[in-house]
Amino acid sequence: MIAAPEIPADFPYAHDTDTQFSSDTDFSEDLDGRSSISSKGKGGKKGKKAAGDKGKGAKGAGRINGHHQENGMENMMLFEVVKLGRSAMQSVVDDWIESYKHDKDVALLDLINFFIQCSGCKGVVSGEMFRNMQNSEIIRRMTEEFDEDSGDYPLTIAGPLWKKFKSSFCEFISVLVRQCQYSIIYDEYMMDTVISLLTGLSDSQVRAFRHTSTLAAMKLMTALVNVALNLSINMDNTQRQYEAERNKIVAKRANDRLELLLQKRKELQENQDEIENMMNAIFKGVFVHRYRDSIAEIRAICIEEIGVWMKLYSDAFLNDSYLKYVGWTMHDKQGEVRLKCLTALQGLYYNRELNARLELFTSRFKDRIVSMTLDKEYDVAVQAIKLLTLVLNSTDEVLTPEDCESVYHLVYSAHRPVAIAAGEFLYKKLFSQREPEEEGAPKRRGRQSPNANLIKTTVFFFLESELHEHAAYLVDSLWECGAELLKDWDCMSSLLLDDPLPGEEALTDRQETALIEIMLCTVRQAAECHPPVGRGTGKRVMTAKERKTQLDDRTRMTELFAVALPPLLAKYAVDSEKVTNLLQLPQFFDLEIYTTGRLEKHLEALLRQIREIVEKHTDTEVLETCSKTYHALCSEEFPIFNRVDIARSQLLDELVDKFNRLLEDFLQEGEESDEDDAYQVLSTLKRITAFHNAHDLSGWDLFTSNFKLLNTGIENGDMPEQIVIHSLQCTHYVILWHLAKLSEGSSRKEDMVTLRKQMRAFCMMCQRYLTNVNTAVKEQAFTILCDLLLIFSHQMVSGGREHLEPLVYSSEDSLQSELLSFILNHVFIDQDDDTNSTDGQQDDEAVKIEALHKRRNLLAAYCKLIIYCVVEMKTGADIFKQYMRYYNDYGDIIKETMSKTRQIDKIQCAKTLILSLQQLFNEMLSELGHGFDRSSSAFCGIKELARRFSLTFGLDQVKTRDAIAMLHKDGIEFAFKDPSPQGEGGPPLNLAFLDILSEFSSKLMRQDKRTVHMYLERFMTFQMALQREDCWLPLISYRNSLQAGGDDDTMSVMSGYSSRGSSVRSKKTKAPAVTAGTSAAKRKLPEEESSSSEVWTPGIQTPVMMPSPHLTSTAMREPKRGRDDSYMGVYSLPHDQQQPHQHPQHHQQAPQHHQTPMDYNSQVTWMLAQRQQEEARQQQERAMNYAKLRTNLQHAIRRGTGLMEEDEEPIVEDVMMSSEGRMDDLNEGMDFDTMDIDLPPSKNRRERSELKPDYFDPASIMDESVLGVSMF
Repeated sequence: MIAAPEIPADFPYAHDTDTQFSSDTDFSEDLDGRSSISSKGKGGKKGKKAAGDKGKGAKGAGRINGHHQENGMENMMLFEVVKLGRSAMQSVVDDWIESYKHDKDVALLDLINFFIQCSGCKGVVSGEMFRNMQNSEIIRRMTEEFDEDSGDYPLTIAGPLWKKFKSSFCEFISVLVRQCQYSIIYDEYMMDTVISLLTGLSDSQVRAFRHTSTLAAMKLMTALVNVALNLSINMDNTQRQYEAERNKIVAKRANDRLELLLQKRKELQENQDEIENMMNAIFKGVFVHRYRDSIAEIRAICIEEIGVWMKLYSDAFLNDSYLKYVGWTMHDKQGEVRLKCLTALQGLYYNRELNARLELFTSRFKDRIVSMTLDKEYDVAVQAIKLLTLVLNSTDEVLTPEDCESVYHLVYSAHRPVAIAAGEFLYKKLFSQREPEEEGAPKRRGRQSPNANLIKTTVFFFLESELHEHAAYLVDSLWECGAELLKDWDCMSSLLLDDPLPGEEALTDRQETALIEIMLCTVRQAAECHPPVGRGTGKRVMTAKERKTQLDDRTRMTELFAVALPPLLAKYAVDSEKVTNLLQLPQFFDLEIYTTGRLEKHLEALLRQIREIVEKHTDTEVLETCSKTYHALCSEEFPIFNRVDIARSQLLDELVDKFNRLLEDFLQEGEESDEDDAYQVLSTLKRITAFHNAHDLSGWDLFTSNFKLLNTGIENGDMPEQIVIHSLQCTHYVILWHLAKLSEGSSRKEDMVTLRKQMRAFCMMCQRYLTNVNTAVKEQAFTILCDLLLIFSHQMVSGGREHLEPLVYSSEDSLQSELLSFILNHVFIDQDDDTNSTDGQQDDEAVKIEALHKRRNLLAAYCKLIIYCVVEMKTGADIFKQYMRYYNDYGDIIKETMSKTRQIDKIQCAKTLILSLQQLFNEMLSELGHGFDRSSSAFCGIKELARRFSLTFGLDQVKTRDAIAMLHKDGIEFAFKDPSPQGEGGPPLNLAFLDILSEFSSKLMRQDKRTVHMYLERFMTFQMALQREDCWLPLISYRNSLQAGGDDDTMSVMSGYSSRGSSVRSKKTKAPAVTAGTSAAKRKLPEEESSSSEVWTPGIQTPVMMPSPHLTSTAMREPKRGRDDSYMGVYSLPHDQQQPHQHPQHHQQAPQHHQTPMDYNSQVTWMLAQRQQEEARQQQERAMNYAKLRTNLQHAIRRGTGLMEEDEEPIVEDVMMSSEGRMDDLNEGMDFDTMDIDLPPSKNRRERSELKPDYFDPASIMDESVLGVSMF
C-alpha cells in the first residue's frame, strides 16, 4: 500500500505464494487457533504469554482475577468519559498509555471492553477470557450477552447525550494512535490485538458489532495514514540530508553523521513497513468486505474514509486501484452512500494538482456522475452538479456539450439547492470569460459595459431553453453566483434604449421581450429578497447585512428606473407584453426617492405614460397592471400621494363619465346599436372594472348603471357576451367594496339596508343569468354566486362582526338546485363534449388543459359551499358519486371534500355517501331493469366505488362507529324499501344493493355487526332465510359479512363472488364475470385463503363464513386456489349445475332440499342442531389452522435464530464475502489488480485458516450496471 520510493506503485496479486499478503488473509485466527497479526516478535501474541515473561505473568493474572469488579469500573470510566466528552481526550489517552506501560494485559483488556461497550453490549471480557480464549470465541460469548430486546446501540441512539458520541469515539481513536505513534504502536502487541479484535467484530452478524468496529477500524486506518505520511516526510528529509552529506568532499564529510543518518533511515523504513502491514491488515480485513455491507451506514463509512486517505496521502492511495471502489459504489441503491462517494471525489477534484491522476477515472465514470445530476435524492443531485463544476474548473475538454446541456436545464428545477448548483455550473461555463479591462482606463458603463455581452448571453440562453415562463427561476438560480451581473440595470436599460454600436447587431423584438422579463425578475428578486413561488419553504429572517443590501438595491433601482422607465414605456407603448412587464417596476420602488432625489418631473412623465397606456389598451392584463401600479404609487405615507391621487381621480372621472354617456346611448338605441357602439361600451367597462379591482370607486355609483345594463340584457336577450361578463364582475366589486367599508367599523343603518338590497337583487340577477344561452356568461354568474353565498353566509358574523348579521343571506332550495344542475351539466362532462373551445382548437392540448382548469375551479367553488354548510351536505351525493368516473380530473377535489365533510359531521357524511350509492343504483335500475346481471360493468363499478368509500373511513373503528352503523341502517332500509316486482315471494326490488353494502361490513366493530344483523332480520321473513336461488345471493352474502369475523373485526367480503356465481348460474359469457372478479381479486383479503376450504353442511342453514387466522407473512400462506374453487366454498350450486370435479358428497346432499316438508317446530329444532354441528366443525378447523400456523412460525423462527437483533432492514445470514476468490469477484473482468505491497518474507502475516462462506448478494446494494463490468 505504502512503499519506499524505489518500489513500484502497482503490484499484481500473488495468491499462490506465502510471501504475499493476499486478499484471502484474515487476522482473526491462525492454524493453531491463536489470534495474531504480525509474524514478527515472540512475546507479542495475545493469550500466549509465558508465565514469567517480563516478570509480570502471574502478577498480571492475579490482578485481573482478583480485581475483576475494579477493572470493570475502570473500563466503564473510559467508556463514560468518551460518551460524555467533557474531559480533554489527550489526558484520557495519556492515562491509558501510563496504564499500558505498567501492565499491557490489563490496559488492553480495558481497551477491548471499551470497544465492546461502545457497541452497546452489556457483556464484559474477563481476564480469564482474554488469556485463554480466541477472538472468535470471545465475540461469540459477547454475542450471547447482547441485548436482543432493543436494536439500538450508541451509534444509533437518539438524544442529546449520544449526539456527540460518534465524534468523541472517533477522536479517541485518532488521539490514541497519535500519542502512541513513536513507540507503542511498534511493540507488535497493542496494534496487533486491536486490529485482530476489530477485524473479528467486523465479521459479526450483529449489526452493532459490525457497525462500531468498522467505524473504529476506518478511523484507525485514517490515523495510521497520518502516521505513514509523517514517516514518509521524515524519510525524504533524512534521505536529502544523507545525500547532501555524502556529496561533500572527503575532508568535510562527517562519517559518524552519515552512519547516524543511515541508521535513522533504516529505522524509519522499518517503521513504515510495520505501518504498511497494519494498514494492509485493516484494508483487506475490514474495508474490502464492509464497503459492500448490507447496511448503508457501514458502506458510507468505508467510502468516506477512503476519500480521506486519497486526499491525505495521494502518493500512496490516489490511483485506480483505490478509486475503483468509489466508482463502483456510485451505483449504490442508497442515497447516503452515493452522497459520500461524491463528497469524497469533490475533495480530490478541488486540488488541481491531482487532476492528472484522475484522468482515467474521469473518463470511465463521467457518464455516471452526469446521470447522478438527476438523482431521485436531491442532496445527491446537488453534490453531483458541484462535482461537475469542479471538473469543469480543472479542464474544459472532459465534459461534452451534451453533458453540459443535461445540467443547464436544471436551473429551472423547483428544488432550489439543485437549481443554485446548476446556476453556478452555468455561470462558470458561459459567463466566466469576461473582456479584460485596460488598467487606468475609465470604467465603461451602459451598452459598452463588460457585462453587455454576458447579459446578451443570458438572453440567448433563456430563449434557447424554450421555457419562457420561468425567467424568475433562471434569475434565482444565477443570483448567488452572478448577482453583480444581474443587477447591472444600467446596462440592461441601455441595451433597450440606446442605438447599437457600429458593427454591433441589434436585439430582435423577441430578445427585447426576454430582456425586459429578465430585468423585471432581477428587480423583484433584489427588492423582495426571497425566491419565486414554488422554490421556497417560506420567508426567512434576513440578516443585517442582507437588509442593508436590500435597501441599497432598492435605492439604486429607483434612481435608475425613475429616469429610464418613462422613455421605455414611450418606446414600447403599443406592445402589450413589454408594457405589462415594465409597468410592474414601480411596485418595487422606494417612493421616497422621488422626493429626496428631486425626481418629481420624472414622476409626472410616468403618470402621463400610464394614462396614455390606459387609453390605448383594452387588454385585461395591461389594464390590471396599470391599476396595481396606481395602487402602489397612491400610498398615503409618501409625499407623492396627492399628486398621484389627483391624476388617478381625473382618469377615473373621465372613464365613468364616458361610460355613463355611452351606456345611455347604447341602451336607447337598443337593437339598432352597431358594433362600434358596443365596442366603446365594452372597452370603457373593461377599464373601469380593472381599476375597481384595486381601487374603491364607490363615489361614482356604478351599481345603478351596471344593474340597469344587466337587467336590459335579461329582458332583450341580445346583450354581447363580454359586456355582460364585465358588468357582472364590476357589480361584484361594487358589492365587495361596500361590504369592506361596513366591516371596518361604525356604519349607518341606511348603508346596511342599501347593501342588503343591492346584494339580494344582484344574487337574483346572477341566478337568472344561470339560464343564459352563453356558457361563458353562465360560468361567470355561477362563480360570482358561489363567492357571494360564501361571503354573506352565517360565518361573516364571526370574529367580532356581529353588527353585520342583517347581511347574512341563506340560499333558497331553488337556487341550490340550479347551482347543482350547473355543476352536473358543465363540469362532469367528457373532454370531447366541452363546447367551450372554438375556432378549431379542440385538439390543442393547451386549450384542453385550460378548459379542465376552468372546470376544476367551478367544482372547487361549489365544494366550498358544501364544506362551509352554505348548501345542504346531502347535495354532495351528486358530487361524490362521480368519484370513480372522473377520478383523474377531479379525484383530489372530491376526496378532500369528503374529508372536510366528515370532520364537520361524520354521521351526515356517511348518509351522504350511502345516498350517492343509492342514486347510482337507481340509475342502473332505470337503465338495465330489475333483472340486471350482477356481473355487469355498471354494478361492478358501484361496488368498486363503495370499496373506495369504505377505505376513506380509515382504520380507527371507534371514531367512525356511529357513522358506519348509520350507513348500514340506511342501506338496509333502502334494500327492503320497494316490494318485489315479481309479486309475493320474490326478492325486493333493491335487494342487490346489499351486495354493495357488504363492502362496508369490514368497518363495523364486532358488537355492531351483531346489532346490524339483528336490524337486518327485522326486515326478513322466515322464508327469506330459507331461499337459495341466485336472486337471493346478495342477502346471503351480506349476512355472511355480518356473521363472519367474530374473531377478526377487519375482515371484508370478496366483491366478485356473487357476480361470478351469477355468471355461472345464468351460463352467460364469462367476460363480464372475469372483469368483476379481477377487480375483486386485487384486494388481498384473508377470506381468499380460507373460503376455498369451506364446505356446506347438509340442510337449509344460512352459510356462515369462517374467520381466517391472522397471517403476518406471505411466505406462510398456502398457494391460492382457483377462482372457481374459491367460489364453490362459499355458494353451493344446485344439483343440476354442480361441476364434475366437486366432491361426491354434494350430489348426495342436494336432494335433501326436496324431501318431505317438516313442521315449523321441527324445522327450528333441526336448524339449531345443524348450527351447533357447524360451530363445532368451525372450532375444530380453527384449532387445526392455529396448529398449522404455529408450526410454520416455529420453522420460520428456527430459520432466523442466527439474527441477534432486529434491524431496520433485513440482515442476511452472513454478511461476509467468501474469502475464496474474494478479490476475484471484485476484479472480474478488470484489467488490473488491487494494489498490494511486496513485503519481505519475515514480515508477511499468517493467512487465516478458517474461511467463512459469503451469502451476501452484491446486487442487493448495487445496480446491475456496476457488476461484472470492466471499470477502467
